Amino acid sequence: MSRRPFTAILAANTISIAGSSLTLIGVPWFVLQTTGSAGRAGVVAFCATLPIIVAALVGGPVIDRIGRRRVSALSDLICGLAVGAIPLLHYAGLLEFWMLCALMALGGLVHTPGLTARHVLLPDLAEHAGTTVARAASLYDAVSRGARMIGAALAGVLIAAFGAETVLLLDAATFGASALLVSAFLRGVPAAEPQRAAGKVSFAVYRTELVEGWIFLTRSRLLMGITVMVMMTNGLDQGWSSVLLPVHAQDALGGATAMGLLVSLFGGSALLGALLYGAWGERFPRRAVFAAAFLASGATRYVVAAFTDTTLPLAVTMALAGLGAGMLNPILSTVMYERVPDQLRSRVSGVTTAGCELTMPVGGLAAGLLVDGFGAAQALLLFGGTYLLTTLAPLVFPAWRAMNAGGLSRTERPLPDPTREGRSPHPSAK
Repeated sequence: MSRRPFTAILAANTISIAGSSLTLIGVPWFVLQTTGSAGRAGVVAFCATLPIIVAALVGGPVIDRIGRRRVSALSDLICGLAVGAIPLLHYAGLLEFWMLCALMALGGLVHTPGLTARHVLLPDLAEHAGTTVARAASLYDAVSRGARMIGAALAGVLIAAFGAETVLLLDAATFGASALLVSAFLRGVPAAEPQRAAGKVSFAVYRTELVEGWIFLTRSRLLMGITVMVMMTNGLDQGWSSVLLPVHAQDALGGATAMGLLVSLFGGSALLGALLYGAWGERFPRRAVFAAAFLASGATRYVVAAFTDTTLPLAVTMALAGLGAGMLNPILSTVMYERVPDQLRSRVSGVTTAGCELTMPVGGLAAGLLVDGFGAAQALLLFGGTYLLTTLAPLVFPAWRAMNAGGLSRTERPLPDPTREGRSPHPSAK
């Protein structure tokens, strides 16, 4: 047993996500400062998130063939170059709005495969480290939440002191550090290396491997329910983080420092929530914890922001919401690992990621247009009401009861594919 690869993945993910938090605050603020338009901030968010869907949709088989270690490292390197080019072009007086949109689109296109590659390695690395998947998933999410908290706080301070451009340059450096860690410490881990079929690569083989993920997902009512629900909430959260919260912070809360504080409080509380679930969460029914956590972490932020122009009430709300949000990903990750066979994990994860992020481009764009057309308060209330209705799904639909049961159901077992018999290094799914 060795804890080194698991520790390296945690460190790389921490550094990468901390950098992404800098971008999460730095890019919207950069757009608002340079253009003064919430609508343009929404357009940038749209351009950044639309390629994520494409990458997640088709990336599963690519990750397996190239190798999870290589995909993670390449993803971080390209993201670092794309983010770093924004301030450099701005300093040179060459940055046009379309260039900003194109660079954000490039980052979105390659970022998700890197996250997926690290995420699907977790069960194998947890086994090598001698811990359970549930505890590993909780720790993985906890350090990710902590990284978001640190990154957000640092972003707020740096923007106030040095400007958004400095934040983006620092983000580029974090991507490079993450790539170096993954390249160095995951070398030789079998699950991180290419999983190539013995036959020649062809479009027909690729299409078959891609369709396997779709078939598995559509045969699982629970996984489909999770995907649809998270698809809705991710779109709403994208509108919140890329437009609604930056506009509210700029108009009512005093600037980027307040925004960084709020995001840090949310991330710190989410870190605590993930750790609490890792320590005691397995004692309670997952469905009940999941439903309660989502109700607490969702609509409350939007409603409080719509009715207050001071930081304290929203800070308290964000802290309580983060506590619930921290319990969500460990539950979802554990359910996914239990119900998806290892040989399909990259493909199913890619498909579910594409589904979960399908509304993110629309969320940011819609938030920007609503703020410009009707005002921030009305946009916040509309988003909050939609969020509340969405998070009632686990309490309403019977398929969610399967969340409390581990393992594959009979309908979720992947069918054998005779076209792949004898070509795959893995045993065929039965």
